[in-house]
Amino acid sequence: MGKQEDFVLRALEERDVRFVRLWFTDVLGFLKSVAVAPAELEGAFEEGIGFDGSAIEGFARVYEADMLLMPDPSTFQILPWRSDGPATARMFCDIMMPDGSPSYSDPRHVLKRTLAKAADKGFTFYTHPEIEFYLFKDTPQAGVDPVPVDRSGFFDHTAQSHGADFRREAITMLEAMGISVEFSHHEGGPGQQEIDLRYADALSTADNIMTFRTVIREVALNQGIWASFMPKPFTTHPGSGMHTHVSLFEGDQNAFYEPGAEYQLSQTGRRFIAGVLKHAPEISVVTNQWVNSYKRMMFGGEAPSYICWGHNNRSAMVRVPMYKPNKGASTRVELRTLDPACNPYLAYAAVLAAGMKGISEGYELPREAEDDVWSLTERERKSLGIDPLPKTLNEAIVIAEQSELLADTLGENVFDFFLRNKRAEWDDYRGQVSAYERDQMLPVI
Repeated sequence: MGKQEDFVLRALEERDVRFVRLWFTDVLGFLKSVAVAPAELEGAFEEGIGFDGSAIEGFARVYEADMLLMPDPSTFQILPWRSDGPATARMFCDIMMPDGSPSYSDPRHVLKRTLAKAADKGFTFYTHPEIEFYLFKDTPQAGVDPVPVDRSGFFDHTAQSHGADFRREAITMLEAMGISVEFSHHEGGPGQQEIDLRYADALSTADNIMTFRTVIREVALNQGIWASFMPKPFTTHPGSGMHTHVSLFEGDQNAFYEPGAEYQLSQTGRRFIAGVLKHAPEISVVTNQWVNSYKRMMFGGEAPSYICWGHNNRSAMVRVPMYKPNKGASTRVELRTLDPACNPYLAYAAVLAAGMKGISEGYELPREAEDDVWSLTERERKSLGIDPLPKTLNEAIVIAEQSELLADTLGENVFDFFLRNKRAEWDDYRGQVSAYERDQMLPVI
């Protein structure tokens, strides 16, 4: 065993840890957990913990159900919300086949595989997400409209604000788990919050997002309220996005930075953006994976609906933030499509693959969108070469089904299962009769 494994085993004894939760993620991005006794962990580091993969959506067909959880000791953390008894810790796991090979149905492996391809070309991928979510007074109930915890707005500071107390407790808990928070504030919708995580490599960020969603829900339940990462819970209020700033580094040099270039953005950075724009429709089913995601995209205030980029243009799908003098390392691009309900492992893998395709194929960056894209007419957008993003989950599925880039990035297993699941979701959704239809039609038809 290595030093990290030794550190974990010592920490279990020193911190009197009685339970270790092994975390992993299914293909749709739902967190799964298996609890083991500390005595089992030394064997788990060497041989893994067996589990029935057929019980987890997308991991295996029944006849190849046996799989192994291999704990990643670098992700060891004590769970701070388990303070009323013996300590409980968690580690993320990689999913392995019985022969020791990686499971190609493991979303974490999909991201690791894509990061390895970028590393072969000398690049490290860094991400910085701005995660929005809503807080409601009660647990959701079918047929009952959710009630936000406040009526505050963007950046509001309100005396005795429930949101401020919530953010303070959540950030304290996140930092206790080694997750650095950069900013937090009230967002534009009633009860809507935003917490921004500090820049990190994409794998750490994806792990942090999975932890973040768990922490936020735990803190909310502890305060007697409910947190939701649903992209568009209200018709009349803003949706929740997960704007993500991304950059590539070559060693300790920011590959997106070029002194003297327009916006200090290098050719590598421009080609990366071009790749993300060109393949945006194909990867939309992953970056925006739910039926509800497209309610935010089409009718969501500052959510992007069109494929374009701009300098400090918040109506664009990709934004190049204002350059900070003497801070070349901070040059980055902001992708505004992602929402907080995506599977972060698959979403970041797809974004990186699209950007790397742009670099390797030498894509030319299209003309910058200088206007407010939403205020343009369809004719004006067409004349500028600005195409729309998929308008529905169904449209995204149809495009994704023909995508070689997405199939290659996700791998056959994840690609097939993910799209089958999304198709079933769409079929179920379109068969539902909504309250809108009843309200509009029953009185008159």
